[in-house]
Amino acid sequence: MNSTKIQYDIIIIGGGPVGTTAATLLSEKGYSVCLLEKAEHPRFHIGESLLPMNLPILERLGVLEQIKEIGIIKHGAEFNALDPETQQWQRETFYFEKSFNKKYPYAYEVKRSEFDHILLENCKNKGVSVLEKHKVTQVEFPSAGHVIASYKKQDGGSGQLHSRYIIDASGRDSLLSRTMKLKQKNPDHQSSAIFGHFSNVERRTGRDEGNISIYWFEHGWFWMIPLNDGSMSVGAVCWPEYLKTLTGSTEEFLWQTITMNNAVSARMKNAKNLGEIRATGNFAYTSKKMWGRDFMLLGDAFAFVDPVFSSGVYLGMSGAEQAAETIDQAFKNPDKTAFYCNKLEKRLRKGINEMCWFIYRFTSPAIQRLFMAPKNDWQLESAVISMLAGDIFDNKAVKWRLKLFHLIYYNYAIRMLPGTIKSWLKRRRNVKEVFTQGTMPEDKLKPPS
Repeated sequence: MNSTKIQYDIIIIGGGPVGTTAATLLSEKGYSVCLLEKAEHPRFHIGESLLPMNLPILERLGVLEQIKEIGIIKHGAEFNALDPETQQWQRETFYFEKSFNKKYPYAYEVKRSEFDHILLENCKNKGVSVLEKHKVTQVEFPSAGHVIASYKKQDGGSGQLHSRYIIDASGRDSLLSRTMKLKQKNPDHQSSAIFGHFSNVERRTGRDEGNISIYWFEHGWFWMIPLNDGSMSVGAVCWPEYLKTLTGSTEEFLWQTITMNNAVSARMKNAKNLGEIRATGNFAYTSKKMWGRDFMLLGDAFAFVDPVFSSGVYLGMSGAEQAAETIDQAFKNPDKTAFYCNKLEKRLRKGINEMCWFIYRFTSPAIQRLFMAPKNDWQLESAVISMLAGDIFDNKAVKWRLKLFHLIYYNYAIRMLPGTIKSWLKRRRNVKEVFTQGTMPEDKLKPPS
C-alpha cells in the first residue's frame, strides 16, 4: 500500500439517511470521512413514515429538534379492511403508546426531501467532506487497507479518491452488491409500487391526524401518509403481474387503481395531484454477504424489503449506527474484524427476518383477521405494536411473544385453509413470474415524460 495516496479513512457512497448516519457517527469518533452523493439535496425520495425507534437515533445525531419542526406526529398505524360478511370497512389503530418501550410513544411523518437534507447538512457540520453531484462509478481494492473510488460529476468531470475503507449506502443502486455479484432476488416476496403526493385528501382528526393509513385491496395494499404541509403521500403496493397491465400514463393507472377501493376513493374524491406520479419495481432482494475486506454494505445497498411497515429508514439508520461502532472496533482491533462484522451481520439479518415474517404474510386472510381483531392476552398486541415501532433487536419480552404470535397465526391459517392456500399460491405465482420473466419493462417503471 502506498500510504501517501490515502486521503480519507472512510469513503461513503450515498447521502441518504443511512450514509449520513454512518458518516456523522464515524466523524464524531475522529475518522476522516468523505461522502459522495450522486444528486443534489434537497431531492425527492419516497419513504416518509418514520418509526418510534428512529427517535433515539435522531437524538444521538443531534437533529431531533429539527425533525420535529418539519414533521407531523404519528401516534400509531391504522389498518383498514373490508368485512366480507357486512361489506363494511373496519378500522383498527395500533397506538405506539401500547408498546413495551414507553419512552417513545410516537414517531413522525416527514417529507423525505427535507428529512434527508437536514441529515446531510448535519453531516457537513460534524466535519464530513460531502461531495454532491458526484456519482461513484467503480470501486477497486488494490491492496489491504487501500480502496479507490472512481466518480463522475454532473458537470462532466471525473476523478478518484483513495481511502482505507468504503461503505456502500447507495440505496437500491447497490453498487458494490451488483458489481461483486452479491445481489440476490428474494425468493419469497416481490412487489411493485405506484405513488405520488396529493392535496385536498381527507385527513383523520385529532390525535389521529398524523397516523399512517393502510388499506388492503385485491391486488395488494394502499398507504396514505399525511405530511406537515397539508399534503398526503398516497401509493399502492401491488403484485408485479398487476402493474404489468399498466396502460396510458402512470397517473391514470394510479387513479384506476384507487377506484378499486371505495374507502380510499372516498378520501381522495377532492384530491389534486401535486407532481409527477412514479412507478417502481419494489423487487425484494438481499446480498450474499454484508461485508468483506475493506468494505461494508448498509441499508438498501445490502437488502430491500416491502415497505408495508415503514421499516426501511429505521432498519437502515439502526444498521448504520451499529456499523459505526463495529468499524471503530475493527480499526482499533484489526485481528478481530471478522468477529465484529459477523456479529453485526447476524444481528441485522435477524431484525430484517422478523420484519419479513410479517411482510410475507401481510396479505393473507389470517393476518388480516388477527390485525383487525387484536387481543392483548399475554401482551401479544403490545408485542406486535413494539414490532411496528421498530423494537425488534434486544427486547426479550417482545421476542418470545412474537414467536407465540407466529404459532397463533399458523393456527388461524389452518382454520382458514382455503383462503390461506389461495393467498399463498397468488404470492408464489407472482414471485415465480418475476424470477422466470424478469422485472417489468423499463418503460412501465418510469414516470411519463
